[in-house]
Amino acid sequence: MAPTIPAIDLRMDDLERLVDRTRHAPLTEDEHATLKAAITTLGYVAQLLEQKGTTLAGLRHLLLGTQTEKTRDVLARAGLDTDVVADAPGAPRGEAADDPAEPRRRGHGRHAADAYGGATHVAVPHTQLHHGDRCPLCVKGKVYAQRDPGLLIRLRGQPPISGTVYALEKFRCNLCGEVFTADPPAGVGAEKYDPTTGAMIALLKYGSGMPFHRLERLQADLQIPLPASTQWEIVDDLATRIRPILTAVIRQAANGEVVHNDDTSMTVLDLARPGAPRGDPDDVSPDRTGVFTSGIVATRDGHRVALFVTGRRHAGENLARVLAERTADLGPPIQMCDALSRNLPKPLAVIVGHCLAHARRHVVEVAPSFPAECRRILETLGTVYRHDAEAREQALSPEARLAYHQTHSGPLLDDLYAWLTAQLADHLVEPNSSLGQAITYLLNHRARLTLFLRQPGAPLDNNLCERALKKAILHRKNALFYKTSNGAHVGDLFMSLIHTCELEGVNPFQYLTALQRHADALEANPTAWLPWNYQDALAAAPATAAR
Repeated sequence: MAPTIPAIDLRMDDLERLVDRTRHAPLTEDEHATLKAAITTLGYVAQLLEQKGTTLAGLRHLLLGTQTEKTRDVLARAGLDTDVVADAPGAPRGEAADDPAEPRRRGHGRHAADAYGGATHVAVPHTQLHHGDRCPLCVKGKVYAQRDPGLLIRLRGQPPISGTVYALEKFRCNLCGEVFTADPPAGVGAEKYDPTTGAMIALLKYGSGMPFHRLERLQADLQIPLPASTQWEIVDDLATRIRPILTAVIRQAANGEVVHNDDTSMTVLDLARPGAPRGDPDDVSPDRTGVFTSGIVATRDGHRVALFVTGRRHAGENLARVLAERTADLGPPIQMCDALSRNLPKPLAVIVGHCLAHARRHVVEVAPSFPAECRRILETLGTVYRHDAEAREQALSPEARLAYHQTHSGPLLDDLYAWLTAQLADHLVEPNSSLGQAITYLLNHRARLTLFLRQPGAPLDNNLCERALKKAILHRKNALFYKTSNGAHVGDLFMSLIHTCELEGVNPFQYLTALQRHADALEANPTAWLPWNYQDALAAAPATAAR
């Protein structure tokens, strides 16, 4: 695993003075950290330069971070006039239009009151007036209750995991020695850890990227201790009890109309050690050493589900295992991915589309060197994304959306591809140059990049899956690794459920809590406990305490 580079500003003159100081006096802690960061950076760059595929653009991205990919900003960095550039709403990675902000009314924050669905709502009656009373101002009219009440929002802080200590009074007989202890209040339960505890720990760890040890320190500071080992035991037990829901989620994904997939690297310590098992020998080569987290996002009947799978299999292999559960009478689904062959679910039949945002990114990377040529490509793709946003705003059916794109986007892309072909055919662009390679990518994958012009419901890009994979990347950034394969499977389960809730606009904390409290009903009928229908099952099920 590559070393982490501390975010320290390193200037050459400061670094030279610092090196001179090492000859005469010991360094302070800050100076030592600066020198260490410089050496670490130098070693990291040396490792990257030894790798065959390292490019200057890649080094710039790794060391200086990601820049915005808005067409306006990309062309501005390339030195072009952007007065006439209109960014497209709905375009990839920040391509949304910068509409003039409407004047904000005084006293109104960023979020409306109905955004606080998880808050406690308290109805406050007027203490002096009632419906039908005389107006206290004019004394002639009558007051009537308004439909919309006045709203006040007050937020308060509390520990992520709070607790209550019940001091049960005890009496002891002075003759027989028997001890009589007061009964605990109703609803306290027999377990130390309430179902909400496991739900909150899982949400913090796998939804927000807070490692167990970090939560342990926070809880200790708040004087409600919760050791990291105890946190793991709680979420591991929770995962065992709610695992049947994964069957329903996989079935929903398998029967999806559109499936997105991609993967990112991950570290699992017990797979990295010498002599570690290489996975299932039936479908994974024993020579494969990489470990990945695959993300799969599927859409079916207007609902979206997310699946995460960590192990040695690539995204295409994991998708194939999911699609093996697909109902036989359903036709092949639309699959959206990038152009890597390992993303395809061989040998299953799918209608493959490639990510237009991925192709666009190749153009963004070379825009500083070829601003005029890249401007034409970026503005054309921006218009295509604008057309897709307009189709969404009009709530067009898949067939109507297809016709809309064929009418408005088809001619634009025909002209663009004719121009791209001429750039190489007329030797206006060197095929081996960075721009030539970006154009070649667009030409070689034209059929799959423009699937949305032929197939109803085909998406433009794979951004939906890339956003989902940020869950795994956030975990990798903060926790660095999974210790065991079982830990990875637990993480996959919770990330799948949490992100599915986010896609469906469901409160994941309440959802995980409900699954625990109704684990028996969940095991009997997992399909009734998906995020978008669990409230119906909850209303029909008797209230039961968590086991």
